[in-house]
Amino acid sequence: MAETIQTMAADDAMALSVHPPSPHGGALMALDLGTTTGWALRGHDGLITSGTVSLRPGRYDGGGIRYLRFRAWLDSIADDTPGIEAIHFEEVRRHVATDAAHVYGGLLAILTAWCEPRGIAYQGVPVGTIKRFITGRGNADKAAVITAIRARGFSPADDNEADALAILLWATQTGGGVR
Repeated sequence: MAETIQTMAADDAMALSVHPPSPHGGALMALDLGTTTGWALRGHDGLITSGTVSLRPGRYDGGGIRYLRFRAWLDSIADDTPGIEAIHFEEVRRHVATDAAHVYGGLLAILTAWCEPRGIAYQGVPVGTIKRFITGRGNADKAAVITAIRARGFSPADDNEADALAILLWATQTGGGVR
């Protein structure tokens, strides 16, 4: 199984991490897809939890093991949080490395195929939209995103978790880009 690291907002910032529950009663999830996938989940009660999950294959693992682990991880999240209404993910249009593009494409295929039979809506959010929302600049660097997320009361372990939190906050505060 994939290793999951979970963090929560600092105790003194818990009020910042509680958002109104969805009017439909469902949970929302945000993902930053990659070998280390960042995730953030707003539960039915409005409490936000976040973390990262490592999908790095071991030395003797086959090429598809990361995708099997990702699907199993999604299943475990759905078991722990039934009624996920929507999943928002970082939509990357350009990768610097070919391997990163292949990993992203494979994870995106697993995610969309996993959502379809469950009736879970999914939406890609462009990188610039996320950065502009959380920092005010569409070309902000990773450090600026982490700083902006910390200013909102969260303690991300890395840029993957910070990106997932930024996506979740964007989805929560804009209604998935509708407002």
